[in-house]
Amino acid sequence: MAKFDKIAVLDKIGTTGMVPVFYHKDVEIAKKVIKACYDGGVRAFEFTNRGDFAHEVFAEVVKFAAKECPELALGVGSVVDPATAALYIQLGANFVVGPLFNPEISKICNRRLVPYTPGCGSVSEIGAAQETGCDLCKVFPGDVLGPKLVKGLLAPMPWSKLMVTGGVSPDEENLTSWFKAGVFCVGMGSKLFPKDVIAAEDWQAITDKCKEALAFVAKARA
Repeated sequence: MAKFDKIAVLDKIGTTGMVPVFYHKDVEIAKKVIKACYDGGVRAFEFTNRGDFAHEVFAEVVKFAAKECPELALGVGSVVDPATAALYIQLGANFVVGPLFNPEISKICNRRLVPYTPGCGSVSEIGAAQETGCDLCKVFPGDVLGPKLVKGLLAPMPWSKLMVTGGVSPDEENLTSWFKAGVFCVGMGSKLFPKDVIAAEDWQAITDKCKEALAFVAKARA
């Protein structure tokens, strides 16, 4: 069961403006990365359903986060079907994210008041997702669609809350371009977690990078 309700989760995502996106098959490394992000100010974290037995890793890290990162809303990403969504919700996912929009996932999430953020690539797709109760939609892939899509969509649909993932990096110019276009938040993966940093187990570097990125977000919003 989700630790935080839908309103609380969306508030955490919106307040910080950044959702780290990460997966690792090693439970201990996943725990260290989550804690490093939390120490850096992150309050919503997307664990991606990418590898074999990913749900088993999630089951462990969600228990860890509940104890060591009490204010963190831990969610799951890369979900494309309702069965997988239901599995992770049962394990305690606070939100569900996907690379595509599947209205059947909306039903599963709405039944438990868990936020579902589907990946959308057009104005019509975002509108269709909103009809099924998706308060926050993901513009994906962001590096293909660009900030102009966000700005253009918000003119006729100003109520839209958009998260962009793909092509987001933790530097000031990139983050500023997205937030000036009007995004609600950004999702960030590989650029926030370079392979060499993970291999070196330099958790402080991740904490520092999160603090810096969140400061850039706050500045862009000001």
